[in-house]
Amino acid sequence: MSVNMENPFVIKAYESKELFCDREEELQLMMRNIVNRTDMTLISQRRMGKTGLILRLFDELKDVRPDIHTIYMDIFASRSIDDFIKIMAEAEMRSFHTETSLGDKLMTFIKSLRPQLSFDNITGEPQLQIAYQTPHEKEYTLRGLFDFLDSQGEQVVIAIDEFQQIRDYPEQNMEALLRTYIQQTRNLTFIFCGSKKHIMTDIFTNEKKPFYSSTTFVSLEKISEESYKTFIRRLFNERQREITDEALQFILEWTRRHTYYTQQLCHTIFANDSANVTLDDAKKACEQLMKQGETVYLQYRQMLTDKQWNYLIAVAKEGSVQQITASEFLSTYKIGSPSVSRRLADALVEKGLLNDDISVTGTTYTVSDVFLSHWMERL
Repeated sequence: MSVNMENPFVIKAYESKELFCDREEELQLMMRNIVNRTDMTLISQRRMGKTGLILRLFDELKDVRPDIHTIYMDIFASRSIDDFIKIMAEAEMRSFHTETSLGDKLMTFIKSLRPQLSFDNITGEPQLQIAYQTPHEKEYTLRGLFDFLDSQGEQVVIAIDEFQQIRDYPEQNMEALLRTYIQQTRNLTFIFCGSKKHIMTDIFTNEKKPFYSSTTFVSLEKISEESYKTFIRRLFNERQREITDEALQFILEWTRRHTYYTQQLCHTIFANDSANVTLDDAKKACEQLMKQGETVYLQYRQMLTDKQWNYLIAVAKEGSVQQITASEFLSTYKIGSPSVSRRLADALVEKGLLNDDISVTGTTYTVSDVFLSHWMERL
């Protein structure tokens, strides 16, 4: 790649609104919800850009509503209420600098918990360890973190990413605890976000669960073809590159306009350093990506039963399947009975290898990883 020519197609964390594609409608909806203090559940397929949208939203709030504070916490690595408390306390400390009045109050409150406080040698970010004697002390501390923020009289938006993780905690009352504490706050607005749609949907739509009907849903669909074409072409052109219409069309069809995979393919094409990107350049990058992923794909083979592996191949070869119990699908791929097909589909959805997208026309199944899907088409 050309010296000092930074790749504009971001495949990790959010960087800036200039490198963020569209989502204006969702952004405005979420802004309205925040101004009106409405809690939200953000739901979509995996890697569709949920986290990026949250950080883009926080960036916008910083510009237009600096009076609203924001906190982002990712609880994917958490395994218990202890971890949740630690992540939440550290997230609060990152969000409020000690030089500010609120930050100073927060540090005083944190110190009252008698934690072991240290700082990461590389990032410099705070790290906490809090000792508890009883489960009641944990619940008291958790409530204290919510109450402290709520009592300051300023609006705070808290985004909890990978929220479905609380279902794996040994504390069976975690949902009820959180719902109780959140319900009692006045100045806190929440965004619940997760990558396992079926679990997130159950948390917020099951009338037997504490969070039932407590939020408004924000659905993240695919970015429109025209918006994506304009975005991709702009980023190439601004860096003295050209890209043909044929290449653009192929990119969006091959990646199925799935945010992560579109960004990844464009990132690879840009890195290959062609001044004029053609269809052949796009196809070359596809081959590179599938080759790079082979080691991981073969690991999946070891993790799955023969029937699960063959079922995944069947869905990949079809591209998408709506009638998983249809006789033609079952016979073409020698799957067996309708009940076997449902069982295999459910298992692969649970493992995160299949998407099950529900619409008014039914449920559509696709392989979650677009690159894996294309690789499997060749088997």
